[in-house]
Amino acid sequence: MAELECFFDCSSPWTYFAFESLLRMQDDIGVTIRWRPILVGGVFNAVNPSVYEAREKPVPAKAAYSEKDQRDWASYLGLPMLYRPTVFPVNSVRAMRACIVLEPDGNLVRFAREVFKAYWIDDLDISQVAVLTALCRKLGFDPATLLAAADGAAARDALRGNTRELTDRGGFGSPTMFVGGDDMYFGNDRMPLVRDAVLRRRRTVGPDGA
Repeated sequence: MAELECFFDCSSPWTYFAFESLLRMQDDIGVTIRWRPILVGGVFNAVNPSVYEAREKPVPAKAAYSEKDQRDWASYLGLPMLYRPTVFPVNSVRAMRACIVLEPDGNLVRFAREVFKAYWIDDLDISQVAVLTALCRKLGFDPATLLAAADGAAARDALRGNTRELTDRGGFGSPTMFVGGDDMYFGNDRMPLVRDAVLRRRRTVGPDGA
């Protein structure tokens, strides 16, 4: 069993930061990660509709600080990013289903990383087939095969299942991490706590959960 699960959607800026931070943590302490693609809009619809209310009636001071916060995190992590892509929010459903298709062969991280970059750096609309096709070709995947599988019933069911599982386990957004199955953390800024939880659990049960 992986030491850590990460439920994620590439349409979230904080998830872009968390994704890269978790990969660095993996390099640093060897944490094993199970990536769980979700559709964060489905989570909002189910348990967190206040997100939509905040978008409709933003608090100017909070919005200004959110932009500063994102820029500060990008600078701290050394990651280029746009504050607000031209298309925002974006429909990431096909991209997230493609991540599910690629996971068994170990290609999820490569693809998800390019999706994050396409959206949060290059300002590309990741809902568009043409954009995803170009990413597939860049990575050496056959676009027709991957996107057909992403539109298939198995990928659709898996994405819905992951999204439902997250809300059933108490999650309400992206990124959400679980250490040891039941110790939940939400948000990019929880990375120091996630790391500490992994190391504490290792001291108690060992890295393989035994």
